[in-house]
Formats: sequence, structure tokens, C-alpha cells
Amino acid sequence: MADDLDLFTRHRPRLFGVAYRMLASRSDAEDVLQDAWLRWHAQDRQQLESAEAWLVTVVTRLCIDRLRQLQQERQHYVGHWLPEPLVDLAEPAAEIDLYGQASLAPSPEALLEQHSDVSFAYLLLLERLKPEERAAFLLREVFDNDYPDIAAILQKSEASCRQLVHRARERLSRHDAKSAGAPGSVTPRATLRAASSPVTRETHALLLEKFMQAVQSGQRDAMLGLLAEDARLIGDGGGKVASFPHPLAGAERISWLYYANLRRFGERIAYRAASVNGTPGLLRYVDGTLESAQVLETEGGRIREIYVVRNPDKLAAIARQQLDPA
Repeated sequence: MADDLDLFTRHRPRLFGVAYRMLASRSDAEDVLQDAWLRWHAQDRQQLESAEAWLVTVVTRLCIDRLRQLQQERQHYVGHWLPEPLVDLAEPAAEIDLYGQASLAPSPEALLEQHSDVSFAYLLLLERLKPEERAAFLLREVFDNDYPDIAAILQKSEASCRQLVHRARERLSRHDAKSAGAPGSVTPRATLRAASSPVTRETHALLLEKFMQAVQSGQRDAMLGLLAEDARLIGDGGGKVASFPHPLAGAERISWLYYANLRRFGERIAYRAASVNGTPGLLRYVDGTLESAQVLETEGGRIREIYVVRNPDKLAAIARQQLDPA
């Protein structure tokens, strides 16, 4: 039993990486890994050539089945659907006040997990793909599997897997400014290349610090100087808390929203810097309770997209992390 657990634990980071990129949901990824563990525990390891290959295969196939269900459910999701955020609270993250400085330097271990292919922009682009396309694309483009390995995992021919990856690339490349920037569209406006090549962490962290100082002090002019003119704010309340039914478009409207929140809550609002899906982000608290996780996507030295996750179900894991950081 101990050997089984040790071996599974050794491969767990890779398995979770596959599951989260497939499902964009931490809770669903954890469920898949639990199912995979049960199958692993019942498996006769004497018959396996590679434990890792077997586990990746099982997790990938479970994710394909689960994603089919999730895509149906997300069609009926109330409001805008956003990924469940991954938040790293391992390092000290000072609260940001008007004159505060936030410590955003990641540990070497955290850096290994902070890849651009888990950014919100990237995950939202992947939502355009069918389950098998998504699996083949991720295995090839993110995890660098060879086509014979992908064929074995998906139980398809190599030619079919090459076609799946080709279709996925084409589907993502058809993401253009017209479709992405349409009113009410939640799809990110960044290209696939831009989504996978964000600005440096230092630049992002500096923008975040300046923006939050402006927000905390109610300096709308400073906010406007940091927001792109056509910036958008996209909220996810899941029908459980209030959120905007359409993206809030324009720097003016976004700055007024943050200003209104300051006027309404005043000192009851607190912000904590954290790594959210591999990039500097914010946790916002109202009266000491986590109210949202915010992701700021940048382009050209300005904030272009703000994703605000308010759905309590998607914040539950973050709250548990704070209670039990280990």
C-alpha cells in the first residue's frame, strides 16, 4: 500500500497538470485523480511496462469523458464561465495598502509550476476545442509527447492523432479580433501566441502594484493610465453571487467600478497579492472573507483583461489553503 501511494504521489504533479489543463477546474481535476488512484490501487502492476504511461493514459481518458459532461453543463452556466483559479499561497504575500509593497518573488519550486499554458487566456482558448482535440493538442504541444505515445493514450492511429492536433491548431488560429472582440464575448482577445507568451513577471507585478495603489486610493486618473482604452472586465458569479451579465468594456467604466467599490466598502476591503494561474494576481476580501480572485492580463504595458472569479464554489479551495497551507 505504501509503495502504491509513493509511486502515485511521485507522478501526481504531472497527472494534475494534465487534468487541470484538460478541465480548467481544480475540483474536477482532483476528482479525476481520485478515480485514477482507485484504479491504480486495483491494478496489477506486474503487467505494466511503465507506471507513468499507464497513469497518464487513465487520467487523460477520464478527462475526455468528464470534459464531455462539463461542456454540456457549461452551456447552461449562469453568466460567464471562467476557469477555477489555481492560487499559490506558499510564499509570503503581504496585504497591499495605499503605501504597501507586495512581495511577489516566487520560490524556485513555484516557478516550475508557473507556466503560461495555465493562464486564463490560454485556458479560455482551449475551451474552443473538442475533448479529443484538446487532449491531443495538450499532449503534443504542452507535454511534448511523440505521436506514437499519443496514439496509445487515445487508442487511435498516429494519422488520426496528427489530424486531431492539426484541427486543434486550425480551430485556435481562426480566433481573430472580430470574433473575440464582439460585444458580450468572453473569449480572450489575445492570440494563441500572445496567450502563451505573456509579459515578464516583473513587468506584470509592477503593473499590478501600481494598479492596486490607484484602486486603494481611488485615483481614477492613475487607473486610466494603467488600463488599455478598450480594456474589459469579465466576472463569474455562477448565478450564486451578483456579477455582470456582459463584459464591462472600456477603461472609463472599469475605473468607475473600482472607485464605486472603494466608496461603498472603504476600509472593509483588503487585497492580498498571490500567484494566480502562474501570474501575479489579487485576492480581494470584504470584511475578512474572500470575495474574489482577480487575474489581470496585460498587453503592451497596459492591463487589457481583468477576470474576476466570484463564484463561491470556485473560491472554496483557496479558503481551505489559507486554513491549511500545507
